[in-house]
Amino acid sequence: MWRHVAANAFTFLMVGLFLLGGLIMWGKGQYDAPGPLTQAVCVQVAGGSNMRRVSENLAEQGAVSSASIFRIGADYEKKSSKLKAGSFLVEPEASMKEIVDVITRGGASTCGTEIVYRIGVNRVSIQVRELDPATNRFAELAQFTQGSDEVPAEYTQMLEQSDVRFRIAMAEGVTSWQVVNAISGMDIMEGTVAETPAEGSLAPDSYEVRKGDDRAALIARMQDAQELLVAAAWEARADDLPIDSPEELLILASLVEKETGVADERRQVSSVFVNRLNQGMRLQTDPTVIYGITRGEGILGRGLRRSELRAETPYNTYVIPALPPTPIANPGRASLMAAAQPDETPYIFFVADGTGGHAFAVTLDEHNRNVAVWRQIEADRAAAAENGDNN
Repeated sequence: MWRHVAANAFTFLMVGLFLLGGLIMWGKGQYDAPGPLTQAVCVQVAGGSNMRRVSENLAEQGAVSSASIFRIGADYEKKSSKLKAGSFLVEPEASMKEIVDVITRGGASTCGTEIVYRIGVNRVSIQVRELDPATNRFAELAQFTQGSDEVPAEYTQMLEQSDVRFRIAMAEGVTSWQVVNAISGMDIMEGTVAETPAEGSLAPDSYEVRKGDDRAALIARMQDAQELLVAAAWEARADDLPIDSPEELLILASLVEKETGVADERRQVSSVFVNRLNQGMRLQTDPTVIYGITRGEGILGRGLRRSELRAETPYNTYVIPALPPTPIANPGRASLMAAAQPDETPYIFFVADGTGGHAFAVTLDEHNRNVAVWRQIEADRAAAAENGDNN
């Protein structure tokens, strides 16, 4: 009898283990399988939250088929304690395993609301925007100019949210003084910058920051990034360039940056400067003269005077037969590479053509004709503006 009971118990145990094993295998399959999402969603994980609340939120949004299996899988992978606060983009058909990895990996948020501080040549604009997971595009909530416009309520409200991301986007061609002046006015940053960094030493780029980050530390990041860009451009430079050091390459790149905003023109503009240097000609570029007047502290806001074009200053390339002594702005990667690898052209002249680009020329006669066309375009625009004011 006891043998019969023992045999039945053993049978039940084996069946139970078999069923448990099958259940585990089924659960693992559910955990690893593509999820039910048909379009991306943004999952917000509040500070101090736990895996239970997150799993229930995911189930409500239709991102996981079972909150329980999600939690069991996270526990099994020993990731439940690694939950990170933030807003995370969950892609369509993401498995539970993939979602657990996203919300425990750490790093910057990948969706939700973002505040972008754009440091431009003429102003600093602040944009509050939110990512639409379905389209993967940002929708603008508010935009204003730092220091002049009224601060919108959307901006003030978002500053108090724990999952908002902050980004500082530095444009190509801004000066070091403009960068320091801009970040000094940003209320999310702390600390001070002891002195203005050397001109040209900051890399134009987009920098992720956190509320309370140190301003000097951000400047150091920009400097480190620019050092790498300059070193790479110098290493890739063409043979026989009329420049002798990475610093001179940086100076030339800053001239290219300030002379054109058209990407396809950078190497042509660079070729004009290189041709002039090779021929011992003066560079005769207005941005250097302007920098000699402003020292990069704001914009000139008017045309150059004849006396300024004749003045003997280190930055007046209408007078000095060489590069100016320092960069005149912070050039980006494209302008650095244009300075390092200019096009091979016969051009030694260029002038604006009215489209945002330039007309290039080999001879002075051809250049003078291009200048005459540009002067007429300027006159026509002035007349149209005057007629518009009178109407």
